[in-house]
Amino acid sequence: MARIGVDVGGTNTDLVLECSKGTFFHKVPSTIKDQSIAVVDGIHQICDIAGIAKEDIDVINHGTTVATNITIEHNGAEVGMLTSRGFRDILHIGRHKRPHNFSLHFDVPWQSHPLVKRRNRIPITERILPPTGEVETALDEDEIREACALFRKRGIKSVCVGFMFSFLNDAHEKRAGEIVLEEMPGVYLSLSSQVANVIREYERFSTVAMNAFVGPQSAMYLRNLEQKVRDGGIPAKLRVIQSNGGISTIDGCAKKPVGILMSGPAGGVLGALSEARLAGTENILTVDIGGTSADISTIAGGDLRIKNPRDTLVSGHAVMAPMIDLETIGAGGGSIAYLDEAGGFNVGPRSAGSEPGPACYNRGGTEPTVTDAQVVLGRMDADKFLGGDLPLDSARSHKAIKEHIADPLGISVTDAALGIIKIVNNNMALTIRSNSVARGYDPREFSLMPFGGAGPFHGVALAELVSARDILVPIAPGITAAMGLLGSDLQYEHTRSVITNLFTADQAALDKVNAVVADLTGDGRSDLEGDEISEDLQVFEVIAEMRYHGQGFELRVPMPEGGLTMDNKAEVITAFHAAHKQDYGYSFDDALVELYNVRVIARASVRHLELAQLAKGSPEDVTSAFMYERETVFDDGQSHVTPRLDRGKLGAGARVEGPAIIIQHNSTTLVPPRYSAVVQDYGSLRLTKI
Repeated sequence: MARIGVDVGGTNTDLVLECSKGTFFHKVPSTIKDQSIAVVDGIHQICDIAGIAKEDIDVINHGTTVATNITIEHNGAEVGMLTSRGFRDILHIGRHKRPHNFSLHFDVPWQSHPLVKRRNRIPITERILPPTGEVETALDEDEIREACALFRKRGIKSVCVGFMFSFLNDAHEKRAGEIVLEEMPGVYLSLSSQVANVIREYERFSTVAMNAFVGPQSAMYLRNLEQKVRDGGIPAKLRVIQSNGGISTIDGCAKKPVGILMSGPAGGVLGALSEARLAGTENILTVDIGGTSADISTIAGGDLRIKNPRDTLVSGHAVMAPMIDLETIGAGGGSIAYLDEAGGFNVGPRSAGSEPGPACYNRGGTEPTVTDAQVVLGRMDADKFLGGDLPLDSARSHKAIKEHIADPLGISVTDAALGIIKIVNNNMALTIRSNSVARGYDPREFSLMPFGGAGPFHGVALAELVSARDILVPIAPGITAAMGLLGSDLQYEHTRSVITNLFTADQAALDKVNAVVADLTGDGRSDLEGDEISEDLQVFEVIAEMRYHGQGFELRVPMPEGGLTMDNKAEVITAFHAAHKQDYGYSFDDALVELYNVRVIARASVRHLELAQLAKGSPEDVTSAFMYERETVFDDGQSHVTPRLDRGKLGAGARVEGPAIIIQHNSTTLVPPRYSAVVQDYGSLRLTKI
């Protein structure tokens, strides 16, 4: 049985293959116009490297940035929306929140880049009433048909439906959807009661609009990839990682692409957590630095965190989909350094990507990037990048930094390169603090785990900036996200609003909640059965999403096995108080507590990637790993003749004292003076101050 994990980044597509012959890693340049080309080419190449037939592959787990890139580039489908009369401007009004409270100059993304243009938001006569979901005004079907005629005239291929209180009664939305499909065969249809069947009209409307906005292109990509895999003679099942860290089918993700908006970054967090556990470390600050962006997350006690619904924003738009708690900023190897109109020195978020790429790639790029700075400082050897597969032109890096940064500022090229590194490191450090210190976590109790192709270059500097305990570099930093794809379980989530005051709830009210849980469990069971998962392997987790009466957003609390009863509801309330105190630092033990939503997570465990222990090293390992040495400039501006070591020749327990650069095909680890790196039992490197 062979399995492949494929993670598509802005610059490179990373692959990991696990088979009877061992574990193999590979990188190919991403094909931005059609990511599937690089994916299929990479699969063929890694099979050749491992010496196995492509027919031997059983499963391909894929992490993609297709949906994410659509939101960033604002190039999704033109969407038509049917909504309740009188509420067509909810998407424009939002929550009246200012992105920057004290600034007079800011962008409001839901207004400047609307998911649905106002002229395409068509009001429909209908009304469902809370709290029972009774129909006050019948659905006007003729208005829907008229709206469809208008959509056809405008060439709209994606339609969403968002009616008020449809989470209480979805009959009107379902009927509207039927009519849309009758009038517009082949249209991409999204219903809010199917995409986000929960309370809060703005967030629900925004989520279904986002699904419609990214849906056609995402579905086309996934279907195209599935077809190319088949055409390539690869019989494997194709799965996609979701934002919550679980994997799902092509069909499920094509229908509900809001679930894969954070697909790519999720794999990195899972891979990092897996390696941290092997190294006996439960508290980690993960920093995934690729060519375009850096994804940052905090893992405390070995448990993933899921974002609070108030924070699930994608490109400024509210999206009610479960996501691993991580932050993404425009800081990577391809981030462009520039001087703004006021002469300020900036790095990112604009990136050179893989096409044309950094100046040193010699593909037409002329602007200086973080990668060019690493080349100028002697940390990235031009003739050894990716094991020599991609020779770099150091003269072009020198020229780009000199012309764009050094000469205008009147400083040396070396100082300009150091400035680029310091700026990008400080940008990332600010985000690490906001994801850890601002959440009540002390970085001094955490190991910083840098990965991604560029991560280990920055690990020590970032750890010093945030005062992390030490640095833990994974065994294959540039492939960690792809490895995480082979460490995820099948997972489906179903949610429904069931607003219940737990203090006053009697058994009849609790029985209604339990009935909803049973319905959602049935939906999850159907999903798993569709994946041919036997009943004995199916696992269901029930979560209560709760809040204090009148509070803005809710927190997650596990529901008791067997459902809610009068005997155990007090335990649920107590658990909520504890969760609130953990997140906010206080709780109101005598306040009314409401059960807001119930969520059922249906899982099926699959075999995770297993790394073998390294053979025990010896004091001679460092000598035998020596390759050559070159002049290298470190963050303090000091230059040292620095040895290059082959990481593959370092056994468990081997100790490398800085200055040193440890090289492998997919990444390079910088060990500055006064630091040492010790190889752990499963191949990770732990860097500590001497």
